[in-house]
Amino acid sequence: MTTISSRAYKDEIDLQVILNLIARTRPAKHINDYPVRVDIEENLASAVVRSNTRLWFDEDRPVAWAYVDLFNNLRWEVENRLDETIGTEIVEWGQSCIRKTLAENQAATLDASCREDYCERISFLIKHGFSQTADTTVHLMRPLSEPIPAAALPQGFMIRAIHGKDDAEAVAASHRAAFGTEYMTTESRLVIMSTSEYDSSLDLVVIAPDGSIAGNCICSVNEKEKKGFTDPISIHPKFQGIGLARALLLTGMRLLKERGMDSARLGTSGYNTTMQKTAQSVGFTIEYKTIWFSKEVH
Repeated sequence: MTTISSRAYKDEIDLQVILNLIARTRPAKHINDYPVRVDIEENLASAVVRSNTRLWFDEDRPVAWAYVDLFNNLRWEVENRLDETIGTEIVEWGQSCIRKTLAENQAATLDASCREDYCERISFLIKHGFSQTADTTVHLMRPLSEPIPAAALPQGFMIRAIHGKDDAEAVAASHRAAFGTEYMTTESRLVIMSTSEYDSSLDLVVIAPDGSIAGNCICSVNEKEKKGFTDPISIHPKFQGIGLARALLLTGMRLLKERGMDSARLGTSGYNTTMQKTAQSVGFTIEYKTIWFSKEVH
């Protein structure tokens, strides 16, 4: 008889349990879907997210995990054979994490996402009461075998690698201004810079003539699959519309090609048509979309 138990996240040993479960249970086609190792490391750096993380076991064998991130997004993985058995518990766990922060008579949503072609996950979400929203994330790809134009910057601007922690506060402030959000604090930027796959030489900043940080692009590499990434890209509102995002993209693509990558990829909100057009102007094409779901929580 199968006996399923669960417990709260404990420590970094459990991080490896989570990563091993992804490798064992996630379909090969979706192995690089969000979240991957670096995303999970960033999320679990938060004490709140760690308290929102739970693992399930079949006797001593890990069979599922789930957490709710700082944006109320449910992330999970579960062995297919136990999808029915544990699925309801996973969603209930996610809802309980949301309820902890709700005032009396207040409502919120538990959100989730997956690739538009991930039929099994879409079915899971619909079965458990999630509804699809109008939100999407667009993922674009560009082969690096094709010629990469030289990056052109307005006079007085320059691109360089980040100067470690010295630039963290200014980069975080520029990011907040670019996206109109308070999420990217100096502390959260330092968390990104402390993850296992972070490479400061691929973390690019644009310096304005006055010495301020006008924009940023965090590039990264997947050595195994020869895939590079050129996101997120943020441009301070004072410097938008003068070609800085395009210059960052082109510079990042050249660095990725020098590292032996075969392709570059980036993701952006479906509403961010400006970024999509900028990427397409340097040869990126849409590879797939992520679709979003929500479930009301009272």
